[in-house]
Amino acid sequence: MEIPVVVLVTFLHDLFTAIWIGGLIILGTTIFPAIRKQKQQNRELANSIQKRLNTIVLVSIIGLWITGMLLANRSTAFTGLFNVSNTYSLAMAIKHILVILMTTLALVRTRFVVRTKKITDPSTEKLGALLLICNIILGIAVLLLSGYTATIANLPIS
Repeated sequence: MEIPVVVLVTFLHDLFTAIWIGGLIILGTTIFPAIRKQKQQNRELANSIQKRLNTIVLVSIIGLWITGMLLANRSTAFTGLFNVSNTYSLAMAIKHILVILMTTLALVRTRFVVRTKKITDPSTEKLGALLLICNIILGIAVLLLSGYTATIANLPIS
């Protein structure tokens, strides 16, 4: 049985989304809160976990951009990148803007906060936590918009 390419690309897009946004949510709601008040050894564990997640997330971000471009024209309602001529295209434009913001926050957090921070520097930890929370909120909004666009993709254009 041969799997159509669109099925494989959609699967990979969904998988990359689950890894990126799921990783953010797990990191922000379980791992960091559990480790935050612990001793130095646990902070080093948190840094180790985050370093591994950063690699997986970077691959996921690249995969999302590639698969997203391949999937972009699947709906007849899609009128172009950042075109807002109908409800579907407006939702996609907002989703793309949020993904760009998420990518920027992820790169800033990874390159400038996580890699340069001292384990015990509270201001750097707070900045990293704030960026993580912002990315979690944006990620949830992206998931909401993804569900919305998937629902209206083949409805009459409004």
